Amino acid sequence: MNLRQLEILRAVIRHRTTVAAADELALSQPAISNALKAMEAQAGFALFERVNNRLFPTTEAMALYKESDAIFALHAKLENRVRDLRECRSGHLSIVATPPLAYSIIPPALSGFLRRRPQTRMFFDVRRYEGIIEGVLSRVAELGFALGLSHHPGIAHEVVHSGEMVCVLPPKHPLAERPVISAADLVGLPFIGLERGTRLGEAVRETFALAGAPFQPTVEVRYCNTACVLAAAGVGAAVVDPFSPSQGGSHDLIVRPFAPKTAAVAYMLWSEAEPLSRLAKAFLNEIRQASRSLDQDAS
Repeated sequence: MNLRQLEILRAVIRHRTTVAAADELALSQPAISNALKAMEAQAGFALFERVNNRLFPTTEAMALYKESDAIFALHAKLENRVRDLRECRSGHLSIVATPPLAYSIIPPALSGFLRRRPQTRMFFDVRRYEGIIEGVLSRVAELGFALGLSHHPGIAHEVVHSGEMVCVLPPKHPLAERPVISAADLVGLPFIGLERGTRLGEAVRETFALAGAPFQPTVEVRYCNTACVLAAAGVGAAVVDPFSPSQGGSHDLIVRPFAPKTAAVAYMLWSEAEPLSRLAKAFLNEIRQASRSLDQDAS
């Protein structure tokens, strides 16, 4: 007795008529009747007794019904699994990101992504730029997110968001009333610089050099978020990426455009060695939507 025959048997037992069973299974009534005859011929015993135009299952038929419960429960579980895979609702995804993106654009995207996929498990790590590249190339992470990008063989990429560096100032700073802060404006004032050798640190240094302004930080830090914390505490001004000033929601900062304009472009990265999983593609779409929301908020 095959799965389709068992399905028909169970429908007739539930409804007691071939007409109602036919409606449930989207089959004709003669098809149901013929299937019952074939099943009884194969089994060698009666499956139903007819009483007043209704079909009552025999003891043998009820035994088959109960024994088949496990089969149909397993079949339903398999169908749900197929649906989950089709809709990317389950699986495992590993991602890595540099701090500015890890603490800004990633969390809300990740929240919505997992809310719709409760069976999905994630690995999420925060690393410096070099760790992002290493993680993606070694396949420790399927997706990476970073500010700025150099050419790396084997790395595919897409721009997530194009922004510009901004100047953050502590409350009551002498430059607080200016609509735009230039590199020259910061000369001679307490200044928090990004560490030499970091991508954003070198970019800011180049901007100061192009403006003919000496780069003389009072304090040097590795991360933009650290610079924001120090600026909010009154240590001085800083030039940081556009994501970091809003991280944590507790920074008491004045944020102004910085001149000359210094690009801060966010990228998502993946290895060209293997095709992306359906789950990774779904998360990339989530990030794209988050990026569009950022663009709308900025406009």
